[in-house]
Amino acid sequence: MQKLLKWIMPALFLGLCMAIAAIMMVTKPEPPRRSPPNSIITVDATILKRETYQVIIPSQGIIQARTRSMLIPEVSGEIIWISDSFRSGGFFGPGDELVKIDQRDYQTSLVVAKASLAQRTSAYEIEQAQHEQAKINWERLGNGKKPTRLVLREPQLAEARALMQSAAAGVERAERDLNRTVIKAPYEGRILNKSVDIGQSVSPGTMLAEIFATDYVEIRLPLRNEHLDFIELPEAYDNEESSMTNIQPEVQLTGNYGSRNINWTGSVVRAQGAYDPRSRELFVIAQVKDPYKQTDRSQPPLKINQFVQAQIQGKRLEDVYVIPRSALRINDEVILIDKENRIFRKPVEIILKQGEEVIVKSGLQQDDLLCLTPLLFAADGAKVRPVINGKALPPPDGKGRPVKQGDGRKLETRTKTP
Repeated sequence: MQKLLKWIMPALFLGLCMAIAAIMMVTKPEPPRRSPPNSIITVDATILKRETYQVIIPSQGIIQARTRSMLIPEVSGEIIWISDSFRSGGFFGPGDELVKIDQRDYQTSLVVAKASLAQRTSAYEIEQAQHEQAKINWERLGNGKKPTRLVLREPQLAEARALMQSAAAGVERAERDLNRTVIKAPYEGRILNKSVDIGQSVSPGTMLAEIFATDYVEIRLPLRNEHLDFIELPEAYDNEESSMTNIQPEVQLTGNYGSRNINWTGSVVRAQGAYDPRSRELFVIAQVKDPYKQTDRSQPPLKINQFVQAQIQGKRLEDVYVIPRSALRINDEVILIDKENRIFRKPVEIILKQGEEVIVKSGLQQDDLLCLTPLLFAADGAKVRPVINGKALPPPDGKGRPVKQGDGRKLETRTKTP
């Protein structure tokens, strides 16, 4: 009996516990259910305004001299003198004497040529006198007949005249060679590098120095094909009436000089007549006038072969909208916010993309509220909380919230670089 109770009592206790647990599970109260709150995303926004946009076209190039020459002697001899300006980097003016070659041989040649001319002149004068005397003699003894050329000594006179003219040309040549011993600057310029010095013998064809003009420097600037719609170039045509060479867009150049960025101002003066065969880009030529005239001691002059960045002034676009590139979605769509703070997608017509900005011509309206926050899933009709310059807009009332003219930042006419 005791063994039976030993097994029955635990079984009864276990059954009782299970019954109590079942009753508690069946009679437990139902927990209250709550609907999750609607998730409203806070987004940055801006109010769109029409504006005037100055297109600035970027480019780059290498500074080159407009006029570059090789200084070469036309006579041979020993260099006996050079100018103080005849050194790398030296400046000179038009007509300045740069190099002198030994003149003694050429002075001697000039004396010989002048002596020869004196002899030939004397011989011509004698022959001319004989010609006149022959005419007088024939008039006395010719019996009215026509004299021959030999009788009048005309061939001898022509020979004497030719020899005199040849001697005169020899004097001119000797004087010219003598003058060529002094090598003068053909224009105002600067020495790029020199190749000779005092005591060196030179001959025609020997390069004395490489020089360049300092009135202008030029830069070849490439333009991408899509930028040609936004700039007026100084094109030249066959007929003068159609020439557009008076159009010269301004160019701002920036170059590195040590750790500084130095700026210069120039203008586009012409466009090349053909596209570059390798890059398929059109090159324009910009000029900077008087690049070596000092106007500011803190600004160094331009250097030949210096690399510069260029910003070319293009057209002014009227009544356009400028939006950040980050606000543009695929298929050229943007996200706008209506008066109920609901978003919707809108396709726009883009006329230009420059850097971080997009220029829109149509598809938007004045005072539209543009969403600037990139939304991964932008469902039409989703509500958002727009914030303009860190300030949240007031919630819309039942009739819808009109956008105030003073909301957001006021956009003025701007100049941007692509």
